[in-house]
Amino acid sequence: MGNSGYDVAHYALTLDYVPETNELAGTAVITARAEQPLSRFSLDLAGLSVRDASIDGADAGVSSKKNKLILTPAHPLKTGATFTTTIHYSGTPKMFTAADASVEGWIETDDGAAALGEPTGSMAWFPGNHHPSDKALYDITITVPKGYTAVSNGELTGIRDKGRRTTSRWHMGEPMASYVATVVVGSFDISTTTTAQGLPVYIAIDPDEVEDSPDMAELIPQIIDWAGSRFGRYPFASTGAIVDHLPDLEYALETQTKPYFEKAPDETLVVHELAHQWFGNSVTPRSWQDMWLSEGFATYAEWIWQEDQGDTTADEIFNAFYDGTHPESEGIWDFPPAQPPSAKQVSDSPVYGRGAMTLHRLRETVGDNSFFTILKTWTEQHRYGNAHTTQFIKLCEKESGMDLTELFDTWLYGEEKPTLA
Repeated sequence: MGNSGYDVAHYALTLDYVPETNELAGTAVITARAEQPLSRFSLDLAGLSVRDASIDGADAGVSSKKNKLILTPAHPLKTGATFTTTIHYSGTPKMFTAADASVEGWIETDDGAAALGEPTGSMAWFPGNHHPSDKALYDITITVPKGYTAVSNGELTGIRDKGRRTTSRWHMGEPMASYVATVVVGSFDISTTTTAQGLPVYIAIDPDEVEDSPDMAELIPQIIDWAGSRFGRYPFASTGAIVDHLPDLEYALETQTKPYFEKAPDETLVVHELAHQWFGNSVTPRSWQDMWLSEGFATYAEWIWQEDQGDTTADEIFNAFYDGTHPESEGIWDFPPAQPPSAKQVSDSPVYGRGAMTLHRLRETVGDNSFFTILKTWTEQHRYGNAHTTQFIKLCEKESGMDLTELFDTWLYGEEKPTLA
């Protein structure tokens, strides 16, 4: 995934979707900057047909190879040039299985569809540079049959009925990696509220999941305010959640500003996905190899939440993982969390559980004051950007004034199960 030679600044996506036939028609207007001379460049797109494309208003050559859409501008683009690419496309968007065995892409539900992109599914519904290192701003406009609700990232800036169709406009004004972009279409009960600090909260719940869902209008503001005190100020202009009815999917996703839940979630899962708004969405791993910076941190957020609620302690959870008695501890010693052996394993147990254990050992070593200072500094320094593991280790050593080589070599990179001193 991903393409070199340019950096995307903004996606304007205009989508028209018919749930009854699962047909999607789209226009993507992509604003980017050339980082080198470009006589041609590629975008990631799978399963949809491109009718035509233009670059800065001039027709562009269009070809494809596997999941790459290759565009040739009428005139080569110079280094530093800002250019606008417009692509008209349509078809039946696909659901597919990625290298890590996750089902993703454009997934039909019993009353609509959900677009889920981690790690590669976003190419099923719009052309783009679908690598986590190329984040951009988004404006997504979705037209669906009247009676359906279309939810996306960011803030709802407008909704209009015209005949038998409804058009919703969503604005994501902070940088977003494409794998956490989403569109979800279906029947939803909508509620809106605010956090104690006045942050808008937009919640969409499938009627079939309302009864089993926690009080999301109360829980989400509570978690957001708690996380802000632990991790630093919330990075986006709004928050919320989407609770769908797709129980066979068997995973949730940290779609930016509105985590997606395939069914009614429990409290700790809501904590996990909202923690990703700091760790993964605002501060995004530079590559999938560094996925522990997202999943290990969100998992450890669950531990801190449970500790702060008085349910258990992070140390007790750590010990249960170490002893293998925790239900999520299976497989955590299969490989070092910062070195997944292949693309198939970027979301395996060590990235989550042993990643969280590494953070707990760090906390024990440097102390609470230094540890939470590190987390807040990390989320502030790399807000809206990309980061890698080496940067985190350097920050930990700078803030603590300690040589932490042995700790990270043992817990983050060690092949064997560490011994507890």
